[in-house]
Amino acid sequence: MKLHAETTGHGPLLALVHGWGLHSGIWDPVRPALEKQFRLVRLDLPGHGLSPRPHAGFDLARAVEWLSEALPWRCHVLGWSLGATLAMRFALDQPDRVRRLVLVGATPRFLAGPDWNSGMAPDVLEAFAAGLAADYRRTVQDFLTLQMRGDAHGATALKNLRARVFEHGAPSPEALRSGLAVLADTDLRPHLGRLHAPALVLSGDRDRLTPADAGRYLAQALHHARFHAFSRCGHAPFLTHPAEFTDQLQRFLGASEAPSNDP
Repeated sequence: MKLHAETTGHGPLLALVHGWGLHSGIWDPVRPALEKQFRLVRLDLPGHGLSPRPHAGFDLARAVEWLSEALPWRCHVLGWSLGATLAMRFALDQPDRVRRLVLVGATPRFLAGPDWNSGMAPDVLEAFAAGLAADYRRTVQDFLTLQMRGDAHGATALKNLRARVFEHGAPSPEALRSGLAVLADTDLRPHLGRLHAPALVLSGDRDRLTPADAGRYLAQALHHARFHAFSRCGHAPFLTHPAEFTDQLQRFLGASEAPSNDP
């Protein structure tokens, strides 16, 4: 499958991988600023935006295979939420192709478990999965609401997000089910020691989907990582804290040395 991708801007290559239920237009609030510094490659995930619909769905390996075919040979990779999971798996599978990694609203394991408290309760994700069958548009909207909950600027961002979520067409229900299954089934914690690309982990301190503690864990488990938490921020800092977000990106991707963990 060939994923839809658009390339704009000038500078080092930076691939942007969006999250569940959305499309590459989600980056528009920060796109003008980033295009001045980077050549952006904005991808639509399978069954999202303008990418083809996978008739049989997909798992993590298949999604990363399609992502690999769409990405430039060597570039910076930024993934948000589900996109961060795919970006980490891609960097593990093909480390020579990733210069630096930016992980936004990221977690090595989305679901909470006996040995992992920094995740969503399984019954909450199961409710979203069940809702897809009854009314997938409403379920996507509910997911957006959860992303913005607790954010100081969330009300305005949520209004804009709801208005634009289906502007590139509705995501495929099968792709939505597959994406939730990837989130439910993936645990990257045993593999983080093999991920050597310099990384920037960005979290919202009020994120209800991927708590900031999950981001801190990532930054501590990776070899060369820096962690930053946005204050009074939910799951999408590039929408609610765009100036701070672009500043963090430009400082990290323009750095000449590998970062270290912040205290």
